Amino acid sequence: MSYFAAVLMRSGDRWKGEEASLEGCESLDDLGDVLRDVAGDVRLLLIEQDDEYAAIVRLDDGEDEPRAFLSDGHAADEYPMAAVVAEELAEVGGDDLEDDEDAPPAHDSAPFGEADVVEDIGTPAVELIAMCEHEGTLPVDLLLAVCEKAGCGEVFEELRG
Repeated sequence: MSYFAAVLMRSGDRWKGEEASLEGCESLDDLGDVLRDVAGDVRLLLIEQDDEYAAIVRLDDGEDEPRAFLSDGHAADEYPMAAVVAEELAEVGGDDLEDDEDAPPAHDSAPFGEADVVEDIGTPAVELIAMCEHEGTLPVDLLLAVCEKAGCGEVFEELRG
């Protein structure tokens, strides 16, 4: 199972990007370190795997802690990188499985994390959630939509090749 990961960074109004290796990343803070290694006012780590989930990890200049969003909590049960992202995040809207004694130990399918992670660069939280819930929207489509609204769609598409 392979994943696609890219770091997009904005300085002023100019975006640049590069593919990212997540080898050795075992926590959200480790993913933040990937972003700390690049310069930019806004730094995004975008992850997509097997058309199953999208993750957005963000670290802005001057911030210490990364913020993150995972499109589908179920992915954390099958994909180690999704589990890394979800580990420290709460389900958007609360945990429906928490009170169900008969539920298997698993993540709910709802998104996890901060839905407003890209609000100030063009994608409101309600729209990000709607894309996650829309049947037929692939994780890469979600990431591309976010990038297009932020002004870095071409950079993302070039990296996806």
